[in-house]
Amino acid sequence: MKNLFEVETLEELKARIMQLKPDSERLWGKMNPAQALAHCSATIGVAEGKINSPRSLLGRLLGPMAKKSLIVNGMPMRRNAMTLKSCVMADERDFVVERQRLCESIQRFAVGGPGICTKHPHFFFGPLTPAEWAVLMYQHLDHHLRQFGA
Repeated sequence: MKNLFEVETLEELKARIMQLKPDSERLWGKMNPAQALAHCSATIGVAEGKINSPRSLLGRLLGPMAKKSLIVNGMPMRRNAMTLKSCVMADERDFVVERQRLCESIQRFAVGGPGICTKHPHFFFGPLTPAEWAVLMYQHLDHHLRQFGA
């Protein structure tokens, strides 16, 4: 499983992020590229414990099965997946600023290693180990890069 603690995976993600353009066409969803970059930075903040949210009822019911599919078995994240409301970006964003912020967030997470990961449960998947957080963050970034064909 690819994860954000692997150097080669970081390089792959950074190259894909650099392929994005402010006007890259989305294949699904509502966010534009700048908003998606800001959203991805915010979700890394969730993994680091900067944003905490209570478990959702749907997550309590379906989270264990979805966790196995996505994090354990490596199935790609589905289009229009459930999003934490505090990570929804509906306002206009500066693409260059958000791309730089995301690259810095990814680097900070990777350098921080397992110790940077929160012990607070994910709102949908529940408790995650640092290795699971690293896989989930890769899966999430991959999902949004695929959203724009990168």
